[in-house]
Amino acid sequence: MQDRLQPGGENLLFLTDDQLLQGIELLFFAYRGFISDPDRILENYTYGRAHHRAIHFIHRRPGTTVNALLDILGVTKQSLNRVLRQLIDDGLVESKVGVRDRRERHLHLTPAGQALESDLSSTQRKRLRAAYKEAGPDAVHGFRQVLENIMDPSMRQHVKKLVKD
Repeated sequence: MQDRLQPGGENLLFLTDDQLLQGIELLFFAYRGFISDPDRILENYTYGRAHHRAIHFIHRRPGTTVNALLDILGVTKQSLNRVLRQLIDDGLVESKVGVRDRRERHLHLTPAGQALESDLSSTQRKRLRAAYKEAGPDAVHGFRQVLENIMDPSMRQHVKKLVKD
């Protein structure tokens, strides 16, 4: 079975199942490389990838609510509460009561949380910067399109709100 891609109205490109499987493997290995440096840093804290994701999105959206973070991460409330409780207890995240709605909890990184986030993301930015530089701007644009098209349509709309060009 072959799939057709039509980039920019050019000639059709036919991909074999084997080429698609190679793409799947490349995604697995790229992800493994992308998270390897943060994983090593997180070992010093006995944290996992869920902690990393929470720290990342709290940093990117200071003051985000617990419910918004649940929506972004797509995890259960119980799972997120366990992660947040640990981050709060360890002094990396603070939870502030909402001004308009006192039932809401707004999340912020503390200075220690900001330092950890910087350590984690600097390794990933370095890796991504080198890959983008090697690939060139056309490939970077195409890569972003591919990633967006892999996402579920509902998530794609959600991400467009989060990620600004």
